[in-house]
Amino acid sequence: MTWLQLRGDPAIRQGLFNQCRAESDMDRSIDSVLDIVDMLMRERGIFHAKLHFSSSRATLWTAADPMRYRVHVLDEILAPETFPAYPESAYPGEACVPPERIRPVLERLKELRQMDENIYLRAGSLNVVNGLVGLNFSCDGSHYLHAEEFLSRDTRFWL
Repeated sequence: MTWLQLRGDPAIRQGLFNQCRAESDMDRSIDSVLDIVDMLMRERGIFHAKLHFSSSRATLWTAADPMRYRVHVLDEILAPETFPAYPESAYPGEACVPPERIRPVLERLKELRQMDENIYLRAGSLNVVNGLVGLNFSCDGSHYLHAEEFLSRDTRFWL
């Protein structure tokens, strides 16, 4: 897939500079959240994860049950008792994203979340099977692109 950009609600874009990013609970625990999501994707059968930074939740899809996604609030993401819900699983053989590239993608999502007070990432996703990264910004713009293309662009590209 080539890079796809979709513009959102014009009313949100017009008011962009009248708002600024408010630190969420997930922002305050971001490194722990990234550690856990990285582990879940590498070792526990999660092939698609969407981090909703602004609302401090994650939506996860498992290879064992791909038709049903699970939504976890921050306390559940950080709780060790959540892990048994995701049994150990081999990394998907059909994955387009090698396991060692998951963490760099997650770190780049963190950078985009923190890059600017007005233009910032509200939610970001990674699907290791089709290799796509999804981005939803404060301006209500959405982007979809391959993980390697995403990693090739630094934060200045998005401003």
